[in-house]
Amino acid sequence: MVLVAGPNGAGKTNLLESLHVGTQGFSPRTRADGQLVRFGQTSASVTLELVRDGVPHRSRVVLSTAAPKAAELDGARLPSTEPLRRELPALVFTPDRLAVVKAGPSARRAYFDRVLARLQPARAGLPQEYAAAVAQRNAALRRVQLGLSGRAALEPWTAQVAELGARLVAARRDALEALAPGFALRGGELGLPGLALAYEGDPPSPESLAARLDADVARGVTGLGPHLHDVRVAAGGRDLRSFGSQGEQRLAVLALVLAEAELARPEPLLLLDDVLSELDGERRRVLARRIASMEQAVVTSTHPGALPAEPAQLVEVSPGQAR
Repeated sequence: MVLVAGPNGAGKTNLLESLHVGTQGFSPRTRADGQLVRFGQTSASVTLELVRDGVPHRSRVVLSTAAPKAAELDGARLPSTEPLRRELPALVFTPDRLAVVKAGPSARRAYFDRVLARLQPARAGLPQEYAAAVAQRNAALRRVQLGLSGRAALEPWTAQVAELGARLVAARRDALEALAPGFALRGGELGLPGLALAYEGDPPSPESLAARLDADVARGVTGLGPHLHDVRVAAGGRDLRSFGSQGEQRLAVLALVLAEAELARPEPLLLLDDVLSELDGERRRVLARRIASMEQAVVTSTHPGALPAEPAQLVEVSPGQAR
């Protein structure tokens, strides 16, 4: 366990963000790579040297305000950042991640589809395959709407949306079923009992899609399927999005990250930013015991004494340097 300590504004989050960029190829804070480049500069890079299962690796991600980002692993140029995520898994908790609970369904769909990809690599491409099929069906619906095509042209895309949609719903439910026990356990340890996940939505079928065909043609979009589903995050039967305090939402997200970290293989690097500030002493002790058993965790705090455990390494951050 590495503890990164320093005053607010010293750069602790920047350090954690760099670790995420170097292992995942993107920032947990923004998808706009230009925002990661220092003001007045046109490019930036993150280079990491690390050991995974006894094998040394070196990753490098180059960001630019004028060109697509580039990634390397062990000196080889990568076609995308996806191989980084497969080879160097990492999970992150930041205060912004409360959106997983408090934002709309699209934020939860995106989050749990990433969980699905990490826990079930063989099914990782399903969300993208399904989205592509929906896009094709929507394009066909608009052609029918404009009188440029007959409804028979929709049938192949309807069948594909139904087949891929059913597979995606099954994969999401399997991921939630795997995650749910650890989610409940970690939440109970942190003082939030009764945590549960529930998938909201049924798999589409050719019959259900055909039943609403008139409405879909009128709107020009597919109005049924897992691209509209949600995941209910609850505690004691309460939907935490509507009836949870910010503290409860924060604990739920932390429990999700810890539960996934225990399931993922290989075990991921755990990045916890500002996780201690709203935890009381007992919850900090519970968290310290939990992350001490993990392969590697990096925790940020404003004070070295905030974590009731002896870190393997203490990094003290002040503006412009880390010691």
